[in-house]
Amino acid sequence: MTDIEIAQANVMAPITEIAQKIDIPEDKLELYGKYKAKITFDELKTLQEKAAKKSGKLILVTAVTPTAAGEGKSTVSIGLADGIRKIGKKSVVALREPSLGPCFGVKGGACGGGYAQIVPMEDINLHFTGDIHAISIANNLIAALIDNHLQQGNELNIDPRTISWKRCVDLNDRALRNITIGLGGRLQGVPREDHFSIAVASEIMAIVCLSKTITELKQRIDRIVIAQNYNKENVTFGQLKCTGAVASLLKDVIKPNLVQTLEKTPAFVHGGPFANIAHGCNSVNATICALATGDYVVTEAGFAADLGAEKFLDIKCRSAGLKPDAVVIVATIRALKMHGGVAKADLNKPDCTALEKGFENLKTHIENISKFGLKAVVAVNKFITDTDEEINLLQKLCSQIGTNAVLSEGWGKGGEGAKALAEAVVKIADSGESKYHPLYELDLPLAEKISTIATQIYRAEKVEFDSSALKKLKTFEENGYGKLPVCIAKTQNSISHDPKLIGAPKNYIFPVRDVQLYAGAGFVVALAGDIMTMPGLPKAPAALDIDVDDDGVISGLF
Repeated sequence: MTDIEIAQANVMAPITEIAQKIDIPEDKLELYGKYKAKITFDELKTLQEKAAKKSGKLILVTAVTPTAAGEGKSTVSIGLADGIRKIGKKSVVALREPSLGPCFGVKGGACGGGYAQIVPMEDINLHFTGDIHAISIANNLIAALIDNHLQQGNELNIDPRTISWKRCVDLNDRALRNITIGLGGRLQGVPREDHFSIAVASEIMAIVCLSKTITELKQRIDRIVIAQNYNKENVTFGQLKCTGAVASLLKDVIKPNLVQTLEKTPAFVHGGPFANIAHGCNSVNATICALATGDYVVTEAGFAADLGAEKFLDIKCRSAGLKPDAVVIVATIRALKMHGGVAKADLNKPDCTALEKGFENLKTHIENISKFGLKAVVAVNKFITDTDEEINLLQKLCSQIGTNAVLSEGWGKGGEGAKALAEAVVKIADSGESKYHPLYELDLPLAEKISTIATQIYRAEKVEFDSSALKKLKTFEENGYGKLPVCIAKTQNSISHDPKLIGAPKNYIFPVRDVQLYAGAGFVVALAGDIMTMPGLPKAPAALDIDVDDDGVISGLF
């Protein structure tokens, strides 16, 4: 059976019953049909206060560098949460919302797979509760207000050439990367070059995911730097005095969504920034709600540990005061063999030599996690083509560097297949061995923070900054933004900036071609290599396989 067929065959419990499992009464839910709900503002405040006094153990799931063979990070996260319940512990899972870009493109959704999924899978992967659409409209309202300000006299003396705010849409659409607007005469606006990002790369997405209250949301929106004036001074969105209007579009978005796994484990699914071009974590509010209602909370950060985990630990945890108790690094033997040089077509053949060579990628991620003071366990996401010899070798290699590698069979067996992993993770979480600390201090200069990540996490020899990027970093510091953390946007397909450098590249030059200020979100973005904030569709997009019948039943969605 396909993932969607497994999900459609599942009999879901009413979301009110799922909420009862974590002591949330029905009148504290805003229902979106029978199987989806948002948490009310009253309950959100209650859970925030509860988590501040006593919270559950926080388990971060990350992975090796992605390959065409797949790793299954969401699947392992969901299976682990189910597995923890199977061993008699109270678990909750907190995940990101899928973007429509990958759903119709190439990557797929974010609901897990096999018998470790969150449901209703089709709803979550498509429009869900409308959060990402509302974020898109709020983002584009800001863009429209900026252009209207130019049209109506430009009281703030904005230099149109410096406008940094982009429009967005939640699709992969390369034709919108660079556009020209305002054509057609005086009444049609001020002509200028403009750009689109995918919605999940919008600073509004980052702001929603890092804001606990509407007040904080509005403060962050106020701080967004949209352009410079002709005196080269920053212009913030707050100066347009329309923050309340933008926030009004986001009043429901800030509330976490509650759904369930196939095995009825409560799941908070909220927020969806990409980890290769944003900070890659679900919302602070969703994580806090999970910590307030579960003894063990499983959450995941996007892509590999060099991207999602680093940003989770250096940006989200620092901002929200979170301290992980354990880390799970997901790996597959197939992926490690690809990092060892095996072609995708040959992955079904046993190859311990390639596996040992590719293990260097996993080893790098294990070492990187330890730099944050955290203890990790490796989840070996099992495929039927894996041989006992390969499994034993991988466990031996992990053991030699002091790390436990545990088979995870959640895809095929659900929570039952993740019980061994659950036991290992709970043991680490309860041990108190993890002593979280960020990688760098905020007092460091921005360029030094970027260099710290590039050399210590990406294993580059040094960073090469474009002169314009260094100039912008200096300006950011002069304007009071020097103590912000940094968010590096780079390829997810390599620890480096170059997707062709598989395995564990070292001693190369890491190029930073541009930097952007996300003053509202509270970080500086450094763009490395050829990374773009608007992906394109592949030659054969997933959209070719998706359909719906007269009964509204969707097919082909994974």
